[in-house]
Amino acid sequence: MTSTNAGSGRWERFLHAARVQVSDDTTLESRGTLTRLAGLVLEAQGLRVPVGSQCQVQGNHQQSPVLAEVVGFSGDRAFLMPAGDVHGLSSGAAVSVAPAYVPVPLIDEPARELRVEPRRGSLRLPLGDGLLGRVVDAQGAPMDRQGPLVNVESRPLDRVPINAMDRAPIRTALDTGVRSINALLTVGRGQRLGLFAGSGVGKSVLLGMMARYTQADVIVVGLIGERGREVKEFIEDILGEEGRARSVVVAAPADAPPLLRMQGASYATGVAEYFRDQGKHVLLLMDSLTRYAMAQREIALAIGEPPATKGYPPSCFARLPQLVERSGNGLHGVGSITAFYTVLTEGDDQQDPIADAARAILDGHIVLSRQLAETGHYPAIDVEQSASRVMHNVVPREQFELARRFKAVYSRYQRGKDLIQIGAYAPGSDRGLDEAIALNDSMVEFLQQDMLEAVPMEGAVSGLQAVLRAN
Repeated sequence: MTSTNAGSGRWERFLHAARVQVSDDTTLESRGTLTRLAGLVLEAQGLRVPVGSQCQVQGNHQQSPVLAEVVGFSGDRAFLMPAGDVHGLSSGAAVSVAPAYVPVPLIDEPARELRVEPRRGSLRLPLGDGLLGRVVDAQGAPMDRQGPLVNVESRPLDRVPINAMDRAPIRTALDTGVRSINALLTVGRGQRLGLFAGSGVGKSVLLGMMARYTQADVIVVGLIGERGREVKEFIEDILGEEGRARSVVVAAPADAPPLLRMQGASYATGVAEYFRDQGKHVLLLMDSLTRYAMAQREIALAIGEPPATKGYPPSCFARLPQLVERSGNGLHGVGSITAFYTVLTEGDDQQDPIADAARAILDGHIVLSRQLAETGHYPAIDVEQSASRVMHNVVPREQFELARRFKAVYSRYQRGKDLIQIGAYAPGSDRGLDEAIALNDSMVEFLQQDMLEAVPMEGAVSGLQAVLRAN
């Protein structure tokens, strides 16, 4: 009888421990074995975890674990994308099922055996006021050699999307300090715009101007897939000390694995969301949205997804709105994220598939012209091809009509430019073209601006009025 009671007591204690474990969401998870490494993808068998789970691949005991994320599966095979260097990994014997985080060595375990251990829950990265003034990588690790992060806490990167009906409409103009944008392409607080440009036409300089001069409480800069050289140059030469003090820079350079490039874009957006939830107005600058799509293309093609348009699989076009829709005004108008995404146009082709998809999901687009840049016209904004879809909601009607008239006169000159330059146009033949010729020099001067010069909204509007009343 005593033996029975003792056994019953042990069984009750076991059940109690199991209930506590379940209540703490510490469920048992499977462990698998790495069986294949092909290109960018790791394959594991025996791994029963959902897509998006964070794992670590443990090689021999002298090698540090390689972090990876489950990006797909086929039958009993799970596909993982590594977030680090896979040098030295090899296939190994099967590993028995064990609780997460608990290493269970096998008897006579071969040194070359690889263990894939799932991590519970979604990815958690540091968020908090301690990120201000810091430069971190896609995993939240400091890159600026200023010591560990303080005043931050680990939070999930995945968030529930905000209901569209709970967002406040865009009704307030945002001063960017760039004359042509303030006057002709006015940005609204909470708007999302694309900066469309080829390589080497000044998009980074324009981003830096907006970072220094835009009226925002916090600036979040995501340098995704760009040259590593540009990271320090952007921080020191473009942001400067004043801009850096209120900024958070998330860098995932071109040599980072595709998983980290995508994670860097999500992390930069998550940092912006954190400050928006604190009621602050955030400026998010992401360079570039195209590199984010390219990273997704690398992952999708590696796991066997068929290519569609120009080699981009369908998942790329599904990922873009998921990232972009996270910015904008917060719940019931508390806080906002005004976002600028650079979009690379291959060969200056505005019909590039990523450029075309981004144009459809953003609230406006600013196009930089290589032809203008080659003539020394900076910022090289092509006002004819650019548009702000919320300008009519955030500026007085008088300014909207002035901007419309400016574009009409400017376009009139561009259409007759060839005739004027070869001397084939006779003054007085076209009254509208005569006005465009008379105003052209002052218009071109109005559109140009030095990178160290800030032009507030009032100055931009008064300058616009002066140009159009000069004739």
